Amino acid sequence: MKQLQEQVGRNPEGDNQIIRTSVRLLVPFIQLYGLYVIVHGHYSPGGGFQGGVVLGSSFILLALAYDLKTSLDFMSERVNNLLGNIGVLIYVGIALLCALLGGLFLDYAALARLITMAAEEWHSLGIFLVELGVGLAVMSIMASLFWDLASGGDLEEGL
Repeated sequence: MKQLQEQVGRNPEGDNQIIRTSVRLLVPFIQLYGLYVIVHGHYSPGGGFQGGVVLGSSFILLALAYDLKTSLDFMSERVNNLLGNIGVLIYVGIALLCALLGGLFLDYAALARLITMAAEEWHSLGIFLVELGVGLAVMSIMASLFWDLASGGDLEEGL
């Protein structure tokens, strides 16, 4: 067990400066693209799920190029869990708010009772908020699954 914990922080392939430098330069652009896919998901193909996968893969790429500890330095397990829960709360909160205001589940036109806007504007804003929630949840789940599988569930911070 102790040997596994010591190996969690090490990259078994060794240090490759070219790969590390490439990843260090690419990760911000990958994350920016993931945010772009989430933000423009209600206008074009893509959305929360695809953007969340791109964002989650950036943390997996960090872990593969460096190690798990470096990946966890960029987003700790606690922050990851918080973002995942916030994503689910955004999705369910919007849906329940629509239902409580007299509409159906995810009927964004019902939100016009809160702030007076056209039904089309609420539809666009509601889809954007739901896509944002889905993106946060998917990113969190992807990163968490990789961290748990790669470490055998023995991360230092624990679950």
